[in-house]
Amino acid sequence: MLKRYTLPEMGEVWREENRFEKYVEIEVLVCEALAEIGQIPQKAARKIRKRSKIDVKRVKEIERITHHETIALIEAISEKVGKEARFLHLGLTSSDILDTALALQLKESSNLIIKDLEDLMKALLGKAKKYKDTVMIGRTHGIHAEPTTFGLKLLLWREECRRNLERMKETKETVSYGKISGPVGTYSNIDLRVEKIVLKRLNLKPAPISTQIIQRDRQARYLATLALIATSLEKFALVLRNLQRTEIGEVEEPFAKRQKGSSAMPHKRNPVICERLCGLARIVRGNLLAGLENIPLWEERDISHSSVERIIIPDSSILVDYMFHKFRVIIEGLKVYPEKMRENLEKTKGLIFSEKVLLELMKKGLSRKEAYALVQRNAFRAKEKGLEFKDSLLKDKKVTRHLKPREIEGCFNLKYYLRNVAKIYKRLGI
Repeated sequence: MLKRYTLPEMGEVWREENRFEKYVEIEVLVCEALAEIGQIPQKAARKIRKRSKIDVKRVKEIERITHHETIALIEAISEKVGKEARFLHLGLTSSDILDTALALQLKESSNLIIKDLEDLMKALLGKAKKYKDTVMIGRTHGIHAEPTTFGLKLLLWREECRRNLERMKETKETVSYGKISGPVGTYSNIDLRVEKIVLKRLNLKPAPISTQIIQRDRQARYLATLALIATSLEKFALVLRNLQRTEIGEVEEPFAKRQKGSSAMPHKRNPVICERLCGLARIVRGNLLAGLENIPLWEERDISHSSVERIIIPDSSILVDYMFHKFRVIIEGLKVYPEKMRENLEKTKGLIFSEKVLLELMKKGLSRKEAYALVQRNAFRAKEKGLEFKDSLLKDKKVTRHLKPREIEGCFNLKYYLRNVAKIYKRLGI
């Protein structure tokens, strides 16, 4: 049974209520910090803390008049706080609140993506162990190359996920910066101590220097990391799509009991989840371009980035989280057909062992050019006439002049090609 994605935690991070709750918390923390350094009464800070409750509906009503979200927020809080509301937003600019709140959301989102990566790595490792010795043909340029194992393919993906995990952890640190530094970042009407107190309580770091905003290379880095992750998932899905092709048939993504593959052809079981992942990765990459274009702004700041971010950052975050969920569904329910892998391996009638023959001839003193021509001629002849490659070699006197029949036979030992699989696993700590 395919599991349904219900957008739980990631959806909570990016819901509007969460964003506004963070705005209010930052405003309150600023008041508490001002009270702590003696710039407003402690009693006022306590009252602000007690009465500052968010009413998103009321904020929206006021915003329809003010056409300014932060002013609407402060007015909505002020209605509940009373006269002490005059201490709200002292010396601040809107982006002190907006960018610091966004940093909190990015940090929360990063933690969820990190968990997604860790969960997928566990799933891939389990399958990589299971199929460690499941032999299949390796393909380069889509053409049969040399034997490999399905486990190695999965292990390769796990290692790529590990690199993405490192990138995501680094990105989390990059985006975990806030600022409480005023209209152009000069702390003109706000004490530097306030920023230090507030951000420490939020478990964020102060931007060493800012303008009105946190510089957008940080958010672009986040989007770039998501784009890399989405592209990795696309890459994995694309491989599985190819292996599910009728002509190959080595794996198959899960197919539910009552699922239908085609409106016209009842026999079809299409790789629709993999195809969906490949499509969604394009959106995540496209959002990165918009994020990069948000970096150059007019001097200390303009507002052109704001509307863009309210779409691309939540969308990319939610999409990547969704992609992880669907790909784990694929991996956990993946159907693998070792018999078909073995059948495909043997389709070329031994041509995949050509390099070993080449090397053995070179050991006998032939130049690479001479040996290559000899092996290629036999390989092409065998393919054209539908012969076993080994038989073609055994009948070629120019080959048998240098290699004895048992030496030719030895070139077709499958175990020789896979003798280092365990060492690769061990190198990766498995």
